[in-house]
Amino acid sequence: MPSPYRALFAAPGSKGFSAAGFLGRMPLSMMGIGVVTMISQLTGRYGLAGALSATMALAAAVLGPQVSRLVDQYGQRRVLRPVTLFALAAAAGLLLTAHFGWPDWVLFVCSAGIGCVPSIGAMIRARWAALYRGTPQLHTAYSFESVVDEICFIFGPIISIGLSTVWFPEAGPLLAACFLAAGVFWLTSQRATEPVPHPREHHTSGSALRSAGLQVLVATFVATGAIFGAVDVVTVAFAEEQGHKGAASIVLALYAAGSCAAGAVFGLLHFKGAPERRWLLGICAMAVSMIPLLLVGNLPFLAVALFVAGLSIAPTMITTMSLIEQHVPRAKLTEGMTWVSTGLAVGVALGSSVAGWVIDAAGAKAGYGVPAVSGAVAVAVGFLGYRRLSRPVPQRGGSHEHHSEREERHVA
Repeated sequence: MPSPYRALFAAPGSKGFSAAGFLGRMPLSMMGIGVVTMISQLTGRYGLAGALSATMALAAAVLGPQVSRLVDQYGQRRVLRPVTLFALAAAAGLLLTAHFGWPDWVLFVCSAGIGCVPSIGAMIRARWAALYRGTPQLHTAYSFESVVDEICFIFGPIISIGLSTVWFPEAGPLLAACFLAAGVFWLTSQRATEPVPHPREHHTSGSALRSAGLQVLVATFVATGAIFGAVDVVTVAFAEEQGHKGAASIVLALYAAGSCAAGAVFGLLHFKGAPERRWLLGICAMAVSMIPLLLVGNLPFLAVALFVAGLSIAPTMITTMSLIEQHVPRAKLTEGMTWVSTGLAVGVALGSSVAGWVIDAAGAKAGYGVPAVSGAVAVAVGFLGYRRLSRPVPQRGGSHEHHSEREERHVA
């Protein structure tokens, strides 16, 4: 590992919370695609599979920011454990309903319950921000976390799709639930690196989403999420049409591998100038990379096209995290990061659902029109909101607040 990344882990406790975060984030890449695979295996209905995945994503969009707002106020341990237990109970209900063929409405209720799964990525990034705020190491830390995200997306779909197709249909989502339980309870047992809560009296009124810059980021990532959601569902269907459904996991892993490689390199670079320009360039690159998917005729071509498309993902996400720090007050940082994940979740819901309908109506190849259109929408929203991103909010407290946080954590 390059020395800038190795230097991150000089901070006590950083290895532990990072490892726990890796486990806790595996379900992010496993649960949705696992449910799609499970339902398609059991019923053959891609429309239903996409709708259930969309339900989970929409529920996460509604509940995720509220969970993170509570975390900002009361701390990670007090909030994450009970909501995770609730999500695990909902996941158990979903698997039992699918296995025994209970009514579809029960599937949707359980899928909605899974939506309260906490945003583990935001929790880990908040811990890095508490350690390295205001230093160049924070850019490296965000880059490292984006690489971890992509490693999850490389191995998660392979494991989830592979288990569900080779072992039994419910195996992928079941293992995802196990990873969630292990990751969250390990993370919340590490109190020394937990960010200091900001009680309600320290909060300004209203949500972090009142920030105009954050609104632009979230709206753009709705369209970006639609790209990801559609690509997942369409790729599984396209691989099945080609007679190699199990190969979908390898193709999606290459998509994540492109992002992982780009993120690792991006973290070694130090940029000058406005980050919003790099962010807009990344959005445009993601949109353009969807065009070749419209021409796919076989799985090898699709694999190459998705690898190239992945190169723009991690750098854009890393820059987004830097922009959130500029546009969201410190006391609402976890909530602000979760709102971006919420935008992605809404987009995944729309993309996977629409892609499922298109596949059922016109076949898998036509489904790649969904991410292409979504990319064009992302670019349009990014350009329209660009001026808002150039006006960051002033951060209260400055170095005094940072010093106070470290002091409180040391006392705790």
